[in-house]
Amino acid sequence: MKLQVTQENLSKALTTVARVANSRNTLPILSNVLLKTTGTRLSIAATNLDIAITHFVGSKVSNEGAITVPARLMQDFVSSLPSGVIELSLDDYKLHITTDKYNSIINGVSADEFPVMPAITKGKPWRIAAKILKAGLQQTVVAASGDEARPTLTGVYLHTHDGQLYVVATDSYRLAEKQLTKHAEAVDLLIPVSAMQDLLKILADQEEGVEIVHDEQQVLFRVGDVELVARLLEGKYPDYRKLIPQKFATSATLKRADFINITKVSSLFARESAGSITIHANGGDKSVSIRSVASQLGENTASANADISGGGDITLNSRYMLDALNVLTGDEVTFSFNGKLEPCVIKEAKTGGYIHVIMPLKS
Repeated sequence: MKLQVTQENLSKALTTVARVANSRNTLPILSNVLLKTTGTRLSIAATNLDIAITHFVGSKVSNEGAITVPARLMQDFVSSLPSGVIELSLDDYKLHITTDKYNSIINGVSADEFPVMPAITKGKPWRIAAKILKAGLQQTVVAASGDEARPTLTGVYLHTHDGQLYVVATDSYRLAEKQLTKHAEAVDLLIPVSAMQDLLKILADQEEGVEIVHDEQQVLFRVGDVELVARLLEGKYPDYRKLIPQKFATSATLKRADFINITKVSSLFARESAGSITIHANGGDKSVSIRSVASQLGENTASANADISGGGDITLNSRYMLDALNVLTGDEVTFSFNGKLEPCVIKEAKTGGYIHVIMPLKS
């Protein structure tokens, strides 16, 4: 293998893929990245067996070949090099990296030992705008569970319902649903949240469309020169729509910035009580107030003006509230609930398509 590639492109590709290389895995090869020539491009790939990311980089290829090298060392080394052209050449299992001022060798391992994700052969590709998928993931991944004892809840559920494409996540204490776009073909994918977090990083600076291909076991996202493949989670996602209230006894609309401020201040006094805050909607003086008590430190009540129908109070986890408010994008939000024991709903006041449900705490 012998080729030339720019430092900027190689460094960007290594940053994209190296995050899934796991040095703590029982298979040492999984801490490596695979460098392989493909026509006039160099492909850089890494996998942890559940997720694989490949980044293709334009290069001047003299001789084809493939090798795997330690991901962390390769990423840190290339990012430290000055901008310009880098020459990569392979001598046995030694990768020579040469620039005008640097000449280094990294010992590699045969590419034959690197695992290969099975190809998706039966899938039918479809596309979605990158900014739509990015916005949907940003607003939902926060609600996914990290508890491996309930594997289906550690996934992000991408699916169609009544001709619309939705993305959903829940940990059973809260739920986030975002309506993405119209979509005629049936989609039913349960994707590990870690894969969606990696995809969000890939989408960060992308404006073009995302191509998606899937079969019963895997899904592939193709974004520009980057491909991410993830194994789908097994199991049936809960029928979450039954949990979303449709009518409310109390509803308050207020500025999102005000709601964030009074929740953040109240959360400081809620650390002793596992983040417990009590939200009171007062239809009389048109305000939402939040009270929190720390037996050792003191107590706090903060309020904000709001348009209110009904009235009452509910006790919630302050971190869940802040997570929900921080991913909303509108200037105003609507906060609705039916009583102390039923779930509340937070959504943008003027635009539809996104809802965040939080289960109450026992007060």
